[in-house]
Parts: sequence; structure tokens; C-alpha cells
Amino acid sequence: MSRVDEIYDTRFDVQARTRKLAFWAEIAAYLQRFVDRERPVLDIGCDEGYFIRNVVAAERWASDIRDMRAVLPEDVHFVESDGLKLRDTAPLGHFGTVFMSNYLEHLRSADDVVEQLRVAFDLLAHGGRVVILQPNIRLTGPSYWDFIDHHVALTERSLVEAAELAGLRKVQVITRFLPYTTKGKLPVDPRLVRLYLALPLAWRVLGRQTLYVGERPS
Repeated sequence: MSRVDEIYDTRFDVQARTRKLAFWAEIAAYLQRFVDRERPVLDIGCDEGYFIRNVVAAERWASDIRDMRAVLPEDVHFVESDGLKLRDTAPLGHFGTVFMSNYLEHLRSADDVVEQLRVAFDLLAHGGRVVILQPNIRLTGPSYWDFIDHHVALTERSLVEAAELAGLRKVQVITRFLPYTTKGKLPVDPRLVRLYLALPLAWRVLGRQTLYVGERPS
């Protein structure tokens, strides 16, 4: 068992993973508005595919440092790879959307965050978008470090700056979007998740994760 598998098996039991599957269907449906249906989409650091299994696109691709083929839908093109090495393992200039959720904070340094965004830039077709769901240390406070594999502290401002350094152009930033963790206050019932996503006022109270959308200029 890899170190990553060991951490995730400790952190998320079967019940927690079932919870994630239940409400990610609603979250992905909301995020679909940022995903180009006519071009391929890539989910970097896909884990069990909570996002990629629930979106519509011309092709669905996913990558993770672990082999996740057994838990992903058969039509998802899976690439087992370190996200920083995806230039060597995924087609450049191919994707209409690149997605990352709760991923960048696991990289080893701020330089790696910028490089990962540069990799995303190179994977995108002209006019393609990167969509990032990211814990915001300014909103979470010290609980950001409750997870042993968090290394890089990011706010909405540092995320925008890193994306600009990678050549991406900001399209939209929602500073307060989702609660911090899947073990938090976001309800499991799909109807309640749908209601939460329809009420931006609730985001202002519970939101601890930032949603960033940027694009590779045409």
C-alpha cells in the first residue's frame, strides 16, 4: 500500500466515501456550467472520480498518482501519473477543461503550484479553461493544517497570482464557495446540497473553499 493510499484509507472510511459520492453528483452538476461539453475534460488528482464520473464532455480523462482504473467508469481515459509530469503522459493542447479539486495544497512548494498550473496551461487548447476548487487558509484558519499531507497554504489571492504566473487569465473567482471538508457542514442529502448551491448567502456563512476559473488565452 502506498503512503497516499494509507493516508486516504485512514481519513475516509466507506461511509465517508459514500457521502462524497452522494453530494459530488450535485457539485459536479453545478460545475458543469464551466466545463466545455464539446471538448475533452481532464480531472487531475481524480481520486475515485467524484467529479469526472458526473460531468459531460466530448471525452473524459482522469489522472492520479495511484492506479484508480478499477473504480472509474469504463469510458474515462485514465493516466497514472504525477500531475507535474502530465506533459509526458497526456496530449498537449487537447483539453477544453482541466479540473483540480483539493489538490494544489498537497504539492511540496509554491514553485510546484505554479509549475502545475503551467502544466495545465500546456494541456489546454486555446480558449480552454482551468477550474480549481481549493481550500482557502484565510477562511479555514489553523484547521488548514489538520491534514498531514497539506504543504502549501493558499488564499484566493495567491491562487490568482500563481495562475497569472502560469499564463492563465482569470475568468471568475468565488472566494467563499463550499465548506472546508466533506466531513463538515455540507449536508449529504442531494436535495439539500442542491439547495445550498442555489443559495449564495449560505456560501458566505459556510464557504471555506474558493472556486477559481481561468482560461488559456486564445
